[in-house]
Amino acid sequence: MTLTRFAAHPEQTRGRKVVEQESPTRNVFQRDRDRIIHSTAFRRLEYKTQVFVNHEGDLFRTRLTHSIEVAQLTRGIARTLGLHEDLAEAIALAHDLGHTPFGHAGQDALNECMRDFGGFEHNLQSLRVVDLLENRYASFDGLNLTFEVREGILKHCSQKNAKQLGDVGERFLRKESPSLEAQVTNFADEIAYNNHDVDDGLRSGLITMQQLSDIQLFAENMAEVKHLYGEIEEKRLIHETVRRMINVLVVDLCEQSQQAITKLNPATIDQVRKAPYLVGFSQAIADKNLELKQFLRTHLYQHYKVNRMSAKARRIIEELFSAFMQSPKLMPDEHQLAAKQDQARAVADYIAGMTDRYAIREHKRLFSVEENW
Repeated sequence: MTLTRFAAHPEQTRGRKVVEQESPTRNVFQRDRDRIIHSTAFRRLEYKTQVFVNHEGDLFRTRLTHSIEVAQLTRGIARTLGLHEDLAEAIALAHDLGHTPFGHAGQDALNECMRDFGGFEHNLQSLRVVDLLENRYASFDGLNLTFEVREGILKHCSQKNAKQLGDVGERFLRKESPSLEAQVTNFADEIAYNNHDVDDGLRSGLITMQQLSDIQLFAENMAEVKHLYGEIEEKRLIHETVRRMINVLVVDLCEQSQQAITKLNPATIDQVRKAPYLVGFSQAIADKNLELKQFLRTHLYQHYKVNRMSAKARRIIEELFSAFMQSPKLMPDEHQLAAKQDQARAVADYIAGMTDRYAIREHKRLFSVEENW
């Protein structure tokens, strides 16, 4: 791995909260990545929804498949730009650990429930998971990750919350940027979910090829596929179009980011942090990407069938929260113990950690008189 001088170098890490003897065979970012992969929260992502609720179909993307896809894109971009691939991959694999069941509908519902108790935001919850909630190690709570991975997980943060987060919150108070590895992960996340939501949306039948033919990024790449291969079956046409859309975005991101980095010519990672974001699209590609995002928001995320499931999800989250707040003894022992310190936050932690199907089953256990114990 050939690193640039402004990449994150493991031997120059700002370290961990709890000092540990480091591994003789893995750098600190590799070790962080491995801890994330072996965490309980990471395994649960398999049964947390991306757009479609988990039981709606086996082929739709989950938070786990999304995280793996983000990691793949992130690692490739990081290599192209001479950044630390292991750090970039670790951030990508951890970025959704705090997501609730039922995707954004679940987060919105839990945030509303927590309105009088500090609110809920999945980005902050991801950091809470790796800093506190994972209880696997004898010497510390959480995963005791390096500053650089924790910094990358925290994509955005209010000034109020930043003041309570110590070292990783300082950059929001200073209005600084994160490492380039973190910046790359943010864009890889967007590239992955936009384009793969197109794929899932078409497979589900909630959006159509005809609708997408008016979206420039999709239309241009579909035209290229038809020019090269003529009339091919729709399944192949969709796949070839989506993979070209991803390629266009990734190539543009690499080229534009490299130009911005070359222009600044930073000597260290600290100079990167003091500069505006260096990773980004050209204006032309940014406009096309925005058009695609707006299309998905209108035609997929607000589709009446998605809205129906979202309404059910919100009701499940709200009723679970209400039940556990009224009687914390309905929760498992470890969460009852946490509730003695901060009941609302303990309830939120318990619900946020649920998978889609576990939340549905837990709701049935509490509210269905016919449900078996």
